[in-house]
Amino acid sequence: MKLTASTSLRHCLPIFASAALAFGVHAPTANTQEQASPAVAVKKASSEQELHTRSPNGTYILGAGDSISIELLDIPEYSGRFTIGPDGTIYLPRLRSLYVEGLTIEELRYFLTQQFSAYVLEPQVFIGPIKYRPIRVYVGGEVARPGYYFLTDQQEIVNQLDPPEGIEGITNNPYDPLGPNIATITGADVKKALRIPTVFDAMRVAGGVTPYSKLKDVIVTRKRPLSSGGGKIRTSLNFLSFITEGNESQNIRLFDGDSVVVARSPVVLREQIIKAGETNLSPDFIQVFVTGRVNEPGSKVLPQGASLDQALASAGGQKILRGRVEFVRFNRDGTTDKRKFSVGGNNPAGSYKNPILMGGDVVRVNESPLSATFAVLDELTGPFLGIYSVYSLFNGF
Repeated sequence: MKLTASTSLRHCLPIFASAALAFGVHAPTANTQEQASPAVAVKKASSEQELHTRSPNGTYILGAGDSISIELLDIPEYSGRFTIGPDGTIYLPRLRSLYVEGLTIEELRYFLTQQFSAYVLEPQVFIGPIKYRPIRVYVGGEVARPGYYFLTDQQEIVNQLDPPEGIEGITNNPYDPLGPNIATITGADVKKALRIPTVFDAMRVAGGVTPYSKLKDVIVTRKRPLSSGGGKIRTSLNFLSFITEGNESQNIRLFDGDSVVVARSPVVLREQIIKAGETNLSPDFIQVFVTGRVNEPGSKVLPQGASLDQALASAGGQKILRGRVEFVRFNRDGTTDKRKFSVGGNNPAGSYKNPILMGGDVVRVNESPLSATFAVLDELTGPFLGIYSVYSLFNGF
């Protein structure tokens, strides 16, 4: 079958299904989750399953912006370097425009082998990545700044000029989603490190964690290749074990289109905040505002994980005549956490009267009844004292 620019994806589905069978993947039955809605179905996986399984062919899904090298053995006029366009297609000699978005490299190799069979006897097709598209992921849940983020620039796999001689290969398979974070091209004159972003990078670019981030429950969702049934797959990570024990299996690689969502804890996880503060996951410092009856009011820069008592100490402490402390936090959902209490005793960090602070928090020490009375008298008598001083000045002449 010959595909042109007008060919839609639905014409390719029978071929993809054949490819899936060739890879040993059986079609799901009617009662499976993927069959019900392949485009949106989400299969839950444990950390030992697909998201953590190495594949000899990789599970990188091709998309717009990827550049690949396609070689048809002994037929250079059909070979070359090609970039997938915004519409998900590549333009190849003889075959013209082909829709390839959503395929893995191995699926594309099988697909092109079938297509070139109409023109070449027993074609041998070889495909390799040249440049990956930028990785855009969604980071949500209990992080400082949820949203969509680009984690990397495009990654060059080989020199854009003629491939240098002596390249021996790529160690650690750069398009294997869950191998080590650094892949190196080795050769006579070439040595280039490729940095693949991980969950840690995604959370860091989103501003890091909050006092309520439940790092033992981080959900990663990813598209599945068509040869694996399509749809999406999801896993839950114990990210806390990575930052406390260095458990790399809980800091998986991310691909374009992944989502990372951090669960929220109903209580402040003080020990977790301290552990996270010892890494570069979150910014080293936060900015809070301390006002009212303190000796040095104003904006204060405090270390990550600082408590209200530390904020008061950084403001030079409270004045002798003082009232209750008022704590105000403006949450992302539009609500306000507002508390009033008397500071005294040894309140542990993270408690109601000594909360762990976040950037933008406001701490105000109110007036005491006596200091408020003095303030009122000063405000009332101030104008009269000024008038009396002027009167005395003129009366003296």
